[in-house]
Amino acid sequence: MEARKEYESWCKNPFFDERIKKELLAIKDNETEIQDRFYKELEFGTGGLRGIMGAGTNRMNIYTVRRATQGLANYIIGEKGENRGVAIAYDSRNHSPEFAQEVALCLAANGIGSYIFDSLKPTPMLSFAVRRLGCIAGVVITASHNPPEYNGYKVYWEDGAQITAPKDKEIIGEVKKVTDYAQVRTMNLEEAIKKGFYHVIEKELEDCYMEELKKLVIHPEIILKQQKKLKIVYTPLHGAGNLPVRRILKELGFEQVYVVPEQEIPDGNFPTVNYPNPEDSNAFSLAIKLAKEVDADIILATDPDADRLGVHVKNGVNGEYVSFTGNMSGMIILEYILSQKKDNYELLKNGAVVTTIVSGKMSKAIAKAYGVELIETLTGFKYIGEQIKRFEQSGSHNFLFGYEESYGCLEGTHARDKDAVVTAMVLCEAAAYYQTLGRNLCQQMEHLYKKYGYYRENLNTIIFKGMDGAEKINGILEAIRKNPPSCIGTFPIIKFRDYETGVVKDLKSRAEYPTYLPLSNVLYFDLADEAWCCIRPSGTEPKIKCYIGVKGSESCDAAEKLAGLTAAVKVLISN
Repeated sequence: MEARKEYESWCKNPFFDERIKKELLAIKDNETEIQDRFYKELEFGTGGLRGIMGAGTNRMNIYTVRRATQGLANYIIGEKGENRGVAIAYDSRNHSPEFAQEVALCLAANGIGSYIFDSLKPTPMLSFAVRRLGCIAGVVITASHNPPEYNGYKVYWEDGAQITAPKDKEIIGEVKKVTDYAQVRTMNLEEAIKKGFYHVIEKELEDCYMEELKKLVIHPEIILKQQKKLKIVYTPLHGAGNLPVRRILKELGFEQVYVVPEQEIPDGNFPTVNYPNPEDSNAFSLAIKLAKEVDADIILATDPDADRLGVHVKNGVNGEYVSFTGNMSGMIILEYILSQKKDNYELLKNGAVVTTIVSGKMSKAIAKAYGVELIETLTGFKYIGEQIKRFEQSGSHNFLFGYEESYGCLEGTHARDKDAVVTAMVLCEAAAYYQTLGRNLCQQMEHLYKKYGYYRENLNTIIFKGMDGAEKINGILEAIRKNPPSCIGTFPIIKFRDYETGVVKDLKSRAEYPTYLPLSNVLYFDLADEAWCCIRPSGTEPKIKCYIGVKGSESCDAAEKLAGLTAAVKVLISN
């Protein structure tokens, strides 16, 4: 794509509105900015769109949103699903309501009905709505935890999970066929309503969602016993989690819930944080301040679309608040669910826990201890959702819990994506239960380390911005793929898994066998002493992600191993 030529076309074409043209004329002398905005179409990837908002082909705006929706509409019509409709949700980001309505109006112009929430809602509620309403697909407008200048567009299919193969690539193919923005159809809101293609989702659906969550509570009597004792601070980080998280905690009986007032109101500028990400401890500054004032036991934070939950826990030793990784909070919940189901004689033999290859490995030890199967997928919760669908179709397993290291968990099958609302609920229930045993969650985490081993994980990222960023990333991975090392630092490599070729190589026996997972540009190293590392490009940002994990005999041993392996992986990437 010739960036300058495309830029001039947008400036002159009457198809584009004056607001867009005014924004573009302001950069007429900035060749770098023109190149970045127009050197390519904003890529519709395997989950949808994500990008910086603004004018241009490589930006999130009403025109790129409409183009993506036209491709999706063409696919739905080809699948003969136009009569089932599409559910639509959006979060608190700037332009999210506007983009959501553009999706609905483009679908309407193609003869496809839409069911749209009348206010911002969590992504897991969209997943629930798709199945509850019997829709063929769903769209949620969100950029998850990205910085304020971003927005995105995620596509779900009839099972309530994000699209996976082969539908992802088939939909991508339809979007790519829309080469002229004039091919995109739309209509005005009044006409869409008159023709019966635009429906607002009733409040009863949210009520049904809440009732499904309540069914998952294991010990309601313990919540009632501890409801006045457990103190919880919660921040929605200006996002969609505020009302749903507060509602479920209140309806279950938790009375000591304090919401960070500065971060309570939805705001797409996220004025109190640099980065609305519950993985980032800096996002907890105001919550920690409030927690110290009220002497809270735990702090919870949800990202803008409320599918990820971050956690800080008061340390019983000095009263400071300790940041829990996604692996740590996931293991607290996993142990709680399995132990209590076992005690209640509800732990079925065909139970399964599903996680991703880059998540912490304590889950293997926990699953083994309770006699349930652990199944690993590629990175991305959509693959966990896909496993739930397979379980239901085959009857092979009973889904118990799914989690990934990036702060995403799911208990229950009401949704097919990570759900911070249910995760907040079950984590608070677990905290109440362990409180009756005289333990806070920090002490429970130490209990798990002593029981299963001191597992520690780390994530390093290297950012490559600009037009040549993707090329650099692919070059690094290809160099390692063609010439894999025999050890990383002091850790010999036991097995090398290349998910792009679908082959696992056992370096000791020289045997080769399939990965049995979809092909993906991911390199994975099983190392000696139960250590491991995984290298892959980000699916949403121009960066390489390096996941690293070790197991130690005690805390300091694990910390030393993790530091050594992390340094060695940095050397591997830089060479």
